[in-house]
Amino acid sequence: MYTKQPADIALRILELKTEHRDLDEIIQEMVNSRHPDMLKITRLKKRKLRLKDTIARLESLLIPDLDA
Repeated sequence: MYTKQPADIALRILELKTEHRDLDEIIQEMVNSRHPDMLKITRLKKRKLRLKDTIARLESLLIPDLDA
């Protein structure tokens, strides 16, 4: 999948953000269609949320730990 190297994590984040943006465009097209498939739209929205959570988790790995 990816290593814990910051460059690898950053690359994975970019890939996931691209997929997230693509899903957003697909969802918008489906919503605006004449006969939207609400089940498929719901599934894509859930997938988009999972991507967002994964992106946030990976971004948190890039934040250095601060010793208090």
